[in-house]
Amino acid sequence: MSPRDFSEKPGDILVVDDTPANLQLLVGMLKEQGWKVRPVPSGEMALRAVNASPPDLILLDITMPGMDGFEVSRQLKNNPATRSIPIIFISALDETEQKVRAFAAGGVDYVTKPFQLTEVEARVRTQLEMRRQRVALERSYEQLREMERLRDDLTHMIAHDMRTPLLGLQLAIELLAMPPTAGGEPPVDIMKHARSAVATLIEMVNQMLDVSRLESGKITPHRISADLVPLVAQSVESIRLLAGTRTLTVAPMTSALLETDAELIARVLANLLGNAVKFTLPNGTINVTLNETPAMWRVAVTDDGPGIAPENHRKIFEKFGQAHTQQQRKGTGLGLTFAKLAVESLGGTIGVRSAPGAGSTFWFELPKV
Repeated sequence: MSPRDFSEKPGDILVVDDTPANLQLLVGMLKEQGWKVRPVPSGEMALRAVNASPPDLILLDITMPGMDGFEVSRQLKNNPATRSIPIIFISALDETEQKVRAFAAGGVDYVTKPFQLTEVEARVRTQLEMRRQRVALERSYEQLREMERLRDDLTHMIAHDMRTPLLGLQLAIELLAMPPTAGGEPPVDIMKHARSAVATLIEMVNQMLDVSRLESGKITPHRISADLVPLVAQSVESIRLLAGTRTLTVAPMTSALLETDAELIARVLANLLGNAVKFTLPNGTINVTLNETPAMWRVAVTDDGPGIAPENHRKIFEKFGQAHTQQQRKGTGLGLTFAKLAVESLGGTIGVRSAPGAGSTFWFELPKV
């Protein structure tokens, strides 16, 4: 059972006492403070109430017929799902031995009858605040552990992606160091492979650095008057050689003027087109469209690749979330993270429409002014 969200709901208090007058008094006083209060008259009913809906705090009478407060506390503390619920014991006995037993049984505080309402209120408020802080700390700790795990996954993914061009570069160097052989690959072709591997590595490093700079606000967009039509056309032409036998089409458009950072947009397009090529089979088709709304320009890159499950649509744009989706779209690196940060820095939005087996359409919109 997960703790309740204290930021959205008032404290939920279970009051356990076999005396109706005590129940009525405590319930009335606690409700006046805005807390949710559930009264039960026995230990057995208290256990059922806790199992049905764990409270944030329990006010528990010690002396009750049948199951007393100590036994109720023992059972709650032996249950991993309820052991963290704080218990304030209440009793007509003000003896030291009784208090010691109460704390030994797992109680966090102790109040005696007849009740001093201001004292009860202060003790309840203190325990609820401590409970809230403890739950918040536990959630922060879990989030930190998840972030660390995702960071490690992402580091492994990036290292895996870098391994291929590094091995290619190593092979090229070894071939160049060997004496030329008849029928061997010409040195010029080997150097081409080496340059390609180096370019890939440099792009990966640049993506990591640029994502970090965009996140910290160290990249400020340089806005100029630009036309998206030639930007899109140039980006498509630069990717044609990489596309090989895949068909690249661009919907005709005469002009798409706006104030933006042309260099950032060119890199966003390069990332989206590069991903489309990676996940489109040879002889497949990639379509690029440019559409206009009254306030925005919309660019979309559509491939007929394997598609992406809906639950991963948001994650693939996140730096750490990509580690979860790498099995579906291997090698995405940080390109989509960079694209999202870059588009948003220009006041735009980015997204994807996709389903497994139905291809993907990555799109972004930019304001005209």
